[in-house]
Amino acid sequence: MNTIPGFLQTSYSLGLSKSNQFYPIQPSILNSRVSVISYPSNTTIKRDSVLVAKPDRLQRSSLKAVVGDAASAIPNDCAEEPISLFSQPDQAFAHEGLAEEHSENGNEEGDADCLDDSQMVKVCDKLIGVFMVDKPTLTDWRRLLAFSKEWNNIRPHFFKRCQIKADAEDDPGLKHNLLRLGRKLTEIDEDMQRHNNLLEVVKAAPAEIKEVVAKRRKDFTKEFFVHLQTVTESYYEDPTKQAALAKLGTSCLDAVQAYDTLSEDREALNVAELKFQDIVNSPSLDVACKKIDNLAEKNQLDSALVLMITKAWSAAKESNMAKDEVKDTLYHLYMTARGNLQRLMPKEIRILKYLLTIEDPELRISGLKDAFTPGDELEGKDVDCLYTTPEKLHTWICTIINAYNFSQEGTLIREARDLMNPTIIQRCEELKKLIQDKFM
Repeated sequence: MNTIPGFLQTSYSLGLSKSNQFYPIQPSILNSRVSVISYPSNTTIKRDSVLVAKPDRLQRSSLKAVVGDAASAIPNDCAEEPISLFSQPDQAFAHEGLAEEHSENGNEEGDADCLDDSQMVKVCDKLIGVFMVDKPTLTDWRRLLAFSKEWNNIRPHFFKRCQIKADAEDDPGLKHNLLRLGRKLTEIDEDMQRHNNLLEVVKAAPAEIKEVVAKRRKDFTKEFFVHLQTVTESYYEDPTKQAALAKLGTSCLDAVQAYDTLSEDREALNVAELKFQDIVNSPSLDVACKKIDNLAEKNQLDSALVLMITKAWSAAKESNMAKDEVKDTLYHLYMTARGNLQRLMPKEIRILKYLLTIEDPELRISGLKDAFTPGDELEGKDVDCLYTTPEKLHTWICTIINAYNFSQEGTLIREARDLMNPTIIQRCEELKKLIQDKFM
């Protein structure tokens, strides 16, 4: 049983807590050689990596195939063997179709904006056939449209043609499928247009990204970052543009993270202020201390509230204007909050912090023996009696040392982060070896 004097217990870190979450999304088309981003939710975000810099070369969509060669877009046996929108044959069709388009129309580009109305109807019909047969997922559709260079020219004709074919269709099943295709693609297209508009705003003023985020935070959704990732990949033939988009995406992530962190801090301070006002407005000191104890029991005694109480006590202590009664009251509130916060700390960390204060090797061994001796655990006002096992304490020490060596301070709980300095790490190494040699 280890007896830890209260005045030797290292104070809990008073930094405001952050609870950022990660939502990694890895599109199925990517492989292990493509680095992806950790996409944010609409409320919290933290950047974990950067946008893809050099993705694998992805296959062109079948829009090119349809524009270039209507016959090659849908094989004769398509009913038995569905077309893959990202398959190798698609790229072959695209090259053949573009070659035909060049030879027939004398068009060097072979793009959809050079087609007349009858050709556009033909293109739309074949494209509708591809979508109806292949039945791609929504993710496939988004990637297909994002990778296509012709979609902006085809889109108004495509939706109009879907409606015309649905109106003329006698088969109820086919009519339903055509209407559903038009509706789903319209929703996807509208989403993409909205994301593209936001992307253009950011690209037009890269130095003002923070201001854009402040005004339009709700638009920086994970869907926007998925779209930005896809657009970045589509420039695989232009590394300069791809790198610029990757850098822009990283800047957006940084700005959103900073905005969310600030908003979270403000919210935490507002909640803490309400709790603090409720405590100081208590009819007596006992009632105020009881409120702090209740908050601790409910795990609602956060660092923001303790920071506020600490600042109030510090200001009153150094002021000549505050009455002694006020100083005493704030001091008791501060000690009550600090004591409760200490008790929320894992007991292994509390034991470790106490052992690190012992300089004498013999006393340190004696302290370890006490820490590993089972007994009744008591948490008093000035002294805590705690015990643990060699394995548990050894695990905590290893975690702290590894976090320091690999610069992963963020993986530690807040209570252990004040141990991350070279002198303390050296003492942790000594304790680790001592536990291994004497107790394991």
